[in-house]
Amino acid sequence: MTIAASGFPTDTAEVSPAPAVSRLRRPRATLLAALGLGVCAEVLFDGPSLGLSFPLFIVLLVSALLTLGGREGWQRARPNSWLLVPLLFFSGMVFVRASPFLTTLNVLASGFLLLLVTHFWAAGRVERLGLWSYPFTVLGTFFRAALLPPGVLRAEVDLSSAREQVPKLMPVLRGALLAVPVLFIFTALLVSADAVFEDAVARVLSFGSDLTFLDGLWRAVFVGGSAFGVLGLLAHALRRRRHGSEVGESEVTPAVPRLGFTEALTLVGLVDLLFLGFAGIQLAFFFGEAHLPSGLTYSEYARRGFFELLTVSVMTLGLSLALARWTRLKSQGQLTAFQASCTAMVGLVLVILASAMKRMALYESAYGYTHLRVYTHVFMVALAGVLAWRAVTLWWRPERFAIGAFVGALGFVAALNVLNPDAFIARGNLERSVEGSSLDESYMLLSLSEDAAPELAAHLARNPEGTFATNIRSRFCRFSEPMPGGWPAFHLARHRAATLVQPLSCQD
Repeated sequence: MTIAASGFPTDTAEVSPAPAVSRLRRPRATLLAALGLGVCAEVLFDGPSLGLSFPLFIVLLVSALLTLGGREGWQRARPNSWLLVPLLFFSGMVFVRASPFLTTLNVLASGFLLLLVTHFWAAGRVERLGLWSYPFTVLGTFFRAALLPPGVLRAEVDLSSAREQVPKLMPVLRGALLAVPVLFIFTALLVSADAVFEDAVARVLSFGSDLTFLDGLWRAVFVGGSAFGVLGLLAHALRRRRHGSEVGESEVTPAVPRLGFTEALTLVGLVDLLFLGFAGIQLAFFFGEAHLPSGLTYSEYARRGFFELLTVSVMTLGLSLALARWTRLKSQGQLTAFQASCTAMVGLVLVILASAMKRMALYESAYGYTHLRVYTHVFMVALAGVLAWRAVTLWWRPERFAIGAFVGALGFVAALNVLNPDAFIARGNLERSVEGSSLDESYMLLSLSEDAAPELAAHLARNPEGTFATNIRSRFCRFSEPMPGGWPAFHLARHRAATLVQPLSCQD
């Protein structure tokens, strides 16, 4: 009997080019909700920056799902309701954190989770997806939501009476089209001839002090497009299950093993020996038993090997997954030996990852903190957690590795939000500058967002006449520049930075 050791199920969600349309349980309410959310999208996102608008729209969309689905819909969605927690968290952090990169991560994570929530609202269990099924499912949901609205409108809206009126309206439409160029020419000439008439035409073509006819047309198009997209999401989320396979879960089809046990064990064993030798040298270095070659500084040592070690860690995880998928194991003894050797490989790569983290710490102590270094440091911690989870799933429920890796990815973005990288960078680098270390002032004051404002203000309060006091004050004055967009663009970090500016005198 062949024993499957795969922790990497090959289930993939199919991307249907022409999704079947199932009738909505509450069609009128769903259409009205889609139109209302389209209007809300136009109001909330009428500006260049995100703030309160983003989490508010997500809350409105989730509320629409809960209301339209009713008790029956909630019963089907409840097994996956835990996805709502990270969805609301990441969407809320768009309002809290001002860092552009972190905002991008939060928006992408929110969109990814929203599409998963939409797909699994009707039925199914997200934890049954394989590793690659997560992106396939999200892409499939996106395309289905984009393709569903025309079919939903045809199925739910009676257009027969409208079609009967079309022949009667065609002559009027043709006349109106013929009149457009004529009216344009005559209006242009009359506007040039009379200033009073010009003012009257301007008032007719303007709906407000800053809303022109073209603006109004664009807003109408935006509302229609938003309502169209929301309708697709609602229709896909509120679909009824017609048969067992239409639940958002794919059938688990084990891969055909192509690699023999001896070959796989030999490969893993040799890799283990290589990693063991490297780990032994690293441990000796950590405990002071090994020394750097002459002429090599700690910073050079850290810079030389960090990214290579990180690459080794990622590749080892991929090797473990590939071997588990393709290795042919014919007995319990072979399975146990394979699991033990892969566990040793994962354990040794954790030592290598610890060495990479140590090198990064040396690099940061020599040169300070940057966005790339902080993000990479947090990524290594998340990767260590995923590797540890891989070691666990080698012995217990291999199919659950995918959900652990997915949670690890969410944990990486969540940890960045909790850490607040811009504030962390400002605090660490300013402390180093006080201790006498060099500081890249242009990086500090130009690349950091409003998230760093509290740390900059605290440093300014402790050192009002310090070396960087003048430039920090000028940076605060840039924080005080108003952001367009009205109340939907209200942002917590920007508001806090503007509040901290008030005691300072900003001069042009």
